[in-house]
Amino acid sequence: MSLKVAIQMDPIEHVDIDADSTFALALEAQSRGHSLHYYLPQALSFHDGALTARARTLEVRRKKGEHARTGALETIDLAEMDVVLMRQDPPFDMAYITATHLLEHIHPKTLVVNDPAHVRNAPEKLFVTHFPELMPPTLITADAVEIMAFREKHKDIILKPLFGNGGAGVFHLNPDDENLTAMLEMFAERTREPIIAQAYLPEIRQGDKRIILVDGIAAGAVTRIPVDGEARANFHAGGQAAVAELTEREEEICAAIGPALSERGLIFVGIDVIGDYLTEINVTSPTGIQVIKRLSGTKIESDIWDAIEKRFAATR
Repeated sequence: MSLKVAIQMDPIEHVDIDADSTFALALEAQSRGHSLHYYLPQALSFHDGALTARARTLEVRRKKGEHARTGALETIDLAEMDVVLMRQDPPFDMAYITATHLLEHIHPKTLVVNDPAHVRNAPEKLFVTHFPELMPPTLITADAVEIMAFREKHKDIILKPLFGNGGAGVFHLNPDDENLTAMLEMFAERTREPIIAQAYLPEIRQGDKRIILVDGIAAGAVTRIPVDGEARANFHAGGQAAVAELTEREEEICAAIGPALSERGLIFVGIDVIGDYLTEINVTSPTGIQVIKRLSGTKIESDIWDAIEKRFAATR
């Protein structure tokens, strides 16, 4: 099977070829004989019923500084592609949401991964609320009174923006911290969106676990350990990677959410687990497959392309 693949992503010249999951997916696609195009999200255009992008042909290789060879800019009709990978990084803002609406015009005739409608309907910190039995105590609100009451009940809490990413804007407030009111004022000045308060999980000191699910099946995991003095384990916040195996509870979590992911066409998903609790379901641009491969040898990019090819063949 040789597929015409277009990758919607951030500038490829800036990627870290030793960490970037999209680069690993491109390498795997190329090794299977698929042809690649690459374009930026802002290069999308919809007119006269057609969705096009100003794109370049793409060849990749694992050589730093010379990892991508691109052709001349050309306008391509995305309906003529077999697969589009929606891989630009968050924030999950109106530009991101608009891109999902535009890509719906070609999906599923052109297979968009992940399904754009369900990417839009499943932002990471909201989709998880459909599995309340798996979550830590959580409050989503813009009401300061409710947040004060939540802190009074749970004492040690985490505050974070509803549509944040990479650990940005995440705060740990212990029971005697006097900054809660000031933080709520800061959030209110920056956005009209609700924020999330969650009970603090001390198990974070042993790390949180990023688990990759491919078409609803757990494919690999990595433990992210926060540095001293840091409440966040995200790699963007300096978290350190360690080999991980799934616990019985984590297998239960994956089994509980896996069918919902597969039904929604969410082929490549990364979930975050702290202790016994599911905290996020990442469907926009999950990462972690290269670090998992280095630690365990698991080649998740191969599993992902197996799932894409299988789903593509089934839709023909």
